[in-house]
Amino acid sequence: MAEITAAMVKELRERTQAGMADCKNALVEAAGHMEKAVEVILKKGLVKAASRAGRIAAEGEVATSIAADGKHGVIVEINSQTDFVSRGDDFKGFVKTVLAVAAKAPKGADLGAQKAPGSDQTVDQVRAALVAKTGENMVVRRWAGLDAAEANGFVHAYVHAGGKLAVLIHAEGPDPKNAELKAFVDNAAMQVAAMNPLVVDKANVSKAQVDKQREIFEAQLKEEKKPEQAWPKIIDGKVAKWFTEVTLLGQDNVWDPPAGTIDKLRLELGKKLGGEVKVHAFVRFALGEGIDKGPTEDFAAEVAKTIGG
Repeated sequence: MAEITAAMVKELRERTQAGMADCKNALVEAAGHMEKAVEVILKKGLVKAASRAGRIAAEGEVATSIAADGKHGVIVEINSQTDFVSRGDDFKGFVKTVLAVAAKAPKGADLGAQKAPGSDQTVDQVRAALVAKTGENMVVRRWAGLDAAEANGFVHAYVHAGGKLAVLIHAEGPDPKNAELKAFVDNAAMQVAAMNPLVVDKANVSKAQVDKQREIFEAQLKEEKKPEQAWPKIIDGKVAKWFTEVTLLGQDNVWDPPAGTIDKLRLELGKKLGGEVKVHAFVRFALGEGIDKGPTEDFAAEVAKTIGG
């Protein structure tokens, strides 16, 4: 069995908010497999939900760029070791360079291997020079792009908290320049930033994901000793509620809650504008999600004590 480390217990605790002893036991039961340990926590009903992001955020910036015609947008995450460096002009300039490269790069390209604009150096060579200058490592961690091929489609960007979180969203409506449509799409992007849905709507959720969620709910009901004959109806209700949490269109909007779900607002706006309003896709980057910077000394000592016990 894999060794259960303090960092592993720390990560599971951050993802689930379960107690340290419960996290340790779940990791032991899951033989050190983190995702299985999350499932153990959920199935035992120790918590009702778990974070998909999980780990401590690194420093740096998430940035976006939208083409002048609104048909293409890119989002990048670039990490540094300290906030001090990420606020500096050198780092900010590097972010702009990477965005310019991403805007023209083919999907899935290694940005580090691309030539920096107006230079014979690659992005990675420019990065290496900055590392040498600042004495601090920098990483072009990830990037993504969205395209709007429809005549009335467009890509919009929302950046929150000075580059700590950003969203690209691909939408379509009768008139892409309409102020109400633009406001709705901007609000929808803020919804993605705030509520972190998995997908746009139910059609984007795979059968495997639904089956896994049903399995978790069934295990919870078993732990709660609910009558087995009542399980199907209860599980159907729980799955329906789960859809309202993980789909953008199914969520209640956060900017005007009494107005209802995102889908309700979308349909109403479409009727008002005389044509369907669609949300096709989104990409959400939160700075440093999934990066483990390691346990702090105090927390590590606390966890080590629990593991040792």
